[in-house]
Amino acid sequence: MSMEAVFFDMDGLLVDSERVWLEIETGVMARLGAAWTPEHQAHLVGGSMERTIDYMLAVSGAEVPPGTVRSWMVDGMVARLSAGVELMPGAVELLDAVRAEGVPAGLVTSSLGEIAGAVLKVVGRERFDVIVTADDVTHTKPDPEPYLTAARLLGVEPVRCVVLEDSPSGVAAATAAGCAVVAVPSILPIEPAPGRLVVSSLTTVTVADLRALLSA
Repeated sequence: MSMEAVFFDMDGLLVDSERVWLEIETGVMARLGAAWTPEHQAHLVGGSMERTIDYMLAVSGAEVPPGTVRSWMVDGMVARLSAGVELMPGAVELLDAVRAEGVPAGLVTSSLGEIAGAVLKVVGRERFDVIVTADDVTHTKPDPEPYLTAARLLGVEPVRCVVLEDSPSGVAAATAAGCAVVAVPSILPIEPAPGRLVVSSLTTVTVADLRALLSA
């Protein structure tokens, strides 16, 4: 089976932003008068902004409008990411290798477009043929809609696509969409499964490995 597209997750897969999220979430929770721990973050990894805000308000018990918390989160993330973000080992190299072979590449993230935009200023928007953020879908990961949307925009079949993810919710979304998956677990463990390759780093993954997943 030919490989028609490769889709990259953003947070924790393309860029080392999970620690940035922890930093911003901790600051926002302090404003809400409560503590925030890595365990709280692990509960939300790969989820939507709305889910994060609802959880933070529930944990803190603060009577602050969700829109205010959203602004604190978005403004904090954009400012922090605009100041610089660290790329995950092997991610951009694999992305460039995919494009060098003429295979379309997409960025598919549960982050808001404003936050993705800050990252893309560092990574390079021109590296991607399609970009799907939380602003572009009704349901974010683990729903398959983000990956189905990316495939539709490129005019490709999901079953001929490979997804690179770091979270269980992202893997669930890609699998439900019918895509093969390369998982690089960051905060939460991910188990091997048919049509899924689990690795510790993208530095060990080649374009040939991605193609092999579709012919397995």
